[in-house]
Amino acid sequence: MNEELRGTLKTGLIAGIVTLSLGMIGILVAFNKRFIVTDLVTLADLLLFGMAVVAGYLAASSLKHRSVVNRLLHGGLAGVLAAVPTFLLILLTLVWEDIRSSFINVGPDLIDIVTLNNDSVVIGGILLMVVFGVLGLVGVGFAQMPERFRRPISMSLAWTIGSGVMSDILIGILRPRMSQSALRSLFGSTGLQPVPFVVLFVVLTAVFFWWQQGGHARYDTLRQNLTPRQQKNSRRISISLLVIFLLILPSLLGVYLSEIFNEVGRFVLMGLGLNIAIGLAGLLDLGYVTNFAVGAYIMALLTSNSQFGLDNPWSFWLAVPICVVAAMFTGFILALPVLKMRGDYLAIATLGFGEIIRVLARSDALKPVIGGAQGILQIPAAKIGGFLAEALGYVLNPINNFLERFDLGILATNNGEIVFGNPPQLYYLFILASLLMLFVSRRLNNSRTGRRWMAIREDEDVAAAMGINTTNAKVLAFTLSAASGGLAGAIFAAKLGSIFPSSFELLISINVLSLIIVGGLGSIPGVIVGAFALVGIPQLLSEFAEFRLLLYGIALIVMMLVRPEGLWPSEVHRREIHGEGDDETAVPVSVKP
Repeated sequence: MNEELRGTLKTGLIAGIVTLSLGMIGILVAFNKRFIVTDLVTLADLLLFGMAVVAGYLAASSLKHRSVVNRLLHGGLAGVLAAVPTFLLILLTLVWEDIRSSFINVGPDLIDIVTLNNDSVVIGGILLMVVFGVLGLVGVGFAQMPERFRRPISMSLAWTIGSGVMSDILIGILRPRMSQSALRSLFGSTGLQPVPFVVLFVVLTAVFFWWQQGGHARYDTLRQNLTPRQQKNSRRISISLLVIFLLILPSLLGVYLSEIFNEVGRFVLMGLGLNIAIGLAGLLDLGYVTNFAVGAYIMALLTSNSQFGLDNPWSFWLAVPICVVAAMFTGFILALPVLKMRGDYLAIATLGFGEIIRVLARSDALKPVIGGAQGILQIPAAKIGGFLAEALGYVLNPINNFLERFDLGILATNNGEIVFGNPPQLYYLFILASLLMLFVSRRLNNSRTGRRWMAIREDEDVAAAMGINTTNAKVLAFTLSAASGGLAGAIFAAKLGSIFPSSFELLISINVLSLIIVGGLGSIPGVIVGAFALVGIPQLLSEFAEFRLLLYGIALIVMMLVRPEGLWPSEVHRREIHGEGDDETAVPVSVKP
């Protein structure tokens, strides 16, 4: 057996094992309820048949210098092999009647899916292999396609499928603004109608193709030809439009989607803080949840009306700076014992600190102070009152009254107060905090301190030899990164109105670390993109919550294999990963102490 045939067999069987696994753990049955194209294509169909296309594409891509016939044969074989494990499972159900006693997800619903709803199980299994073989050839055709066509088609297909999967969300946004008949012409109960799906795919393909063929170059040329004054005005207009969009976004989204955006905003806040320690300074901190917990508990102790609060509770706005300072002090204290540690040892030590905080929060020793497992209740929502609320009302209320004519609106005063209570209102609080941390993070990235941190990340010994006080720089990184976690914890406590130790598990730190890696180490836009990818999308697909961690892990593995630099990497990190321009990756460092 030659090497090429062995590779094709390996590709096909791996795709087959993945397909079989998706069925046996229940994903295909669960995803079969979510349509992409109404009454035609489900999410389960995409996963099932997509594996054959992927197998054919990978088999053909490994034979770039072979003839088209050779590649078609290998792609078709890979597609057929992708159906073999599932076909064997179908045959197994014929001789093992009590198979569900061992594999509970192998039931009639799964058999109907993999046999294409055929009355005869054997004929259905054979038909599945034939269809997989044809789809393997489709994968070969896709691999044969020139890059200038393949890329636009891939991107438009991804966006169109995403629109079908998220149809429930789109329906919720459009329902108040469209007639029922118009809405039904676009969407079914779930998924896009066939005609809108095709039209959207064609339009997006044309747009992406135009952009790739010259639209991007024309746009860059247009920007370069602008005078400095025109460029400044262009930035102002862009910022103004972005501000207006952010202000009216809760009215477009509604309560449910605003809550999802709030969750994304919470993790963006923590991600921006941890990005200082990990992305810039290279300090692998797995105990970041400590700062988040300190900020939340300090907010609860200072503002709660329960037995654990003060006799004269503080307002949210007075408590926030104390929460941030307390978190920074915690980061400073926790940094001192680990200053000489690096890499895995630092990760384990900080992980230990995070677990210590969790155990202390649950313990009976601190129960008289912070409530133990019962937590702290009666934490008031953030609100603005008095003269400031009245002054803001003169600005916000007229704008809000005007926007309500278009079923839009922004935060407005109510009985002389601005209360950040429900999700659309809390959205503005998270936006305000995120913009503040974005400003701070951007300033740090471009500062002398930020360049010192990057030098330490590259090589701590060389940085010390260049005159950088690595001890001070590392302590500063831990301290400043903790501030964002404390701020996120403070807002989290006011959002929920109560806090419990179960809200501060290790998984919080892991999630924040993951979104930084997926977004791109050291990249501020990467933090935002990573938060939407790992927090926002799973929240949107909440009906598949039982598979959330499984899909989460798969996504991380795929990302590390396909795009290890992240979705939106910083330029320096991208060059480090791909080894491009080694002489350009040197970080300019100040030698002044």
